[in-house]
Amino acid sequence: MSPRVGVITFPGTLDDVDAARAVSRAGAEAVSLWHADADLRGVHAVIVPGGFSYGDYLRAGAIARFAPVMGSVIEAAGKGMPVLGICNGFQILCEAGLLPGALTRNAGLRFICRDLWLRVENTATAWSTGYTADQRILVPLKSVDGCYTAAPRTLDELEADGRVVFRYDSPAPNGASRDIAGVCSRGGRIVGLMPHPEHAIDPDTGPSADGLTIFTSLLTQLIRS
Repeated sequence: MSPRVGVITFPGTLDDVDAARAVSRAGAEAVSLWHADADLRGVHAVIVPGGFSYGDYLRAGAIARFAPVMGSVIEAAGKGMPVLGICNGFQILCEAGLLPGALTRNAGLRFICRDLWLRVENTATAWSTGYTADQRILVPLKSVDGCYTAAPRTLDELEADGRVVFRYDSPAPNGASRDIAGVCSRGGRIVGLMPHPEHAIDPDTGPSADGLTIFTSLLTQLIRS
């Protein structure tokens, strides 16, 4: 029986179908989860996909973080369930306190949509074991609130603990602190990144298939456990 991976949909979510497709392509079963339903339906991992969650009037993800499903995700994450947040999902995980830092408006205050090279810096998380250290991957970035920021002390701790998972290979176009594109929790079960790996699972439909390894890495971890 294939591992079950939940993909949450909020009103305004744009990339839930793409995330589910990536899960299926990796060999797992994608399970749809609705934001207003606290039931995680027996899944083994959760993806909070990109898009624009409802209620982004304060900060992106600040209201979505209080959705019933997120209470269950926080509880499950505390027990070790792997969680991935992509773009708006990364914002929500930061607002929920599952990851440090925050995502703010891009430098230049403009929406950015382009394919970018990332460098993989941590290959020990539940979502990155399939990569090699310093591997360069090509994935799309599309966001307006994509600038990762945190207090200098927090950034120093992330660097010292090896919790920067992905870094822009050239200066971050959104102004992200230290060119950080993605970080993880202690232990590496929770990962958030701003670029979209679910849009890079097939070179026929995206810039590469480099993003698929995030989803196959999870599958390998779930099968082993």
